Amino acid sequence: MKAMILAAGKGERMRPLTLHTPKPLLPVAGQPLIEYHLRALAAGGIREVVINHAWLGQQIEDHLGDGSQFGLSIRYSAEGEPLETGGGIFKALPLLGAEPFLLINGDVWTDYDFSRLQAAPKGLAHLVLVDNPGHHGRGDFRLLGEQVVDGDEAPGTLTFSGISLLDPALFAGCQAGAFKLAPLLRKAMAEGQVSGEHHRGQWVDVGTLERLAEAERLIGERA
Repeated sequence: MKAMILAAGKGERMRPLTLHTPKPLLPVAGQPLIEYHLRALAAGGIREVVINHAWLGQQIEDHLGDGSQFGLSIRYSAEGEPLETGGGIFKALPLLGAEPFLLINGDVWTDYDFSRLQAAPKGLAHLVLVDNPGHHGRGDFRLLGEQVVDGDEAPGTLTFSGISLLDPALFAGCQAGAFKLAPLLRKAMAEGQVSGEHHRGQWVDVGTLERLAEAERLIGERA
């Protein structure tokens, strides 16, 4: 199975750190954020990774190279301008192939074991959900057994972790350009085509300087 890491965002809420460094390369407890994913993917048995990029993307390519230092083969999907989540994935599909692939937001840190996702989704997608963090108290989706449904702010709503297993068929009928992933997922949910699981371990959306410090604290506690 291949994996894709989304790394095209500008990281505007992390300025001034991201003015000259792309967010995936920001050091977290002494190691670039994206390297935590790469090492975890390699440990989980993944060997081929696609990374999309836009803002300061050449720095990402120069730093990570072909991925051999991590025991991986890395290919890049360069975007002249950000295509949002869905558009970025759609552009990279020729590199990902026809089989389901693992998708990871490049700006999260987690102790999730990626080897758990090396099976085809039961439908078009399988999402990893986490407890709602303080900055996203309303959550996104709910788990009904193994099925994921739209949250509607109901009790038991969880937050999408940014980790998922997607079938390329989810993007059938899409056109090149900028578009979001969430509407595709919600359409598939309405058709009963999205399964999920609740990860109760550690997870941080490293979207602000405060949350970067939180990730560093959790990593320090694990050392």
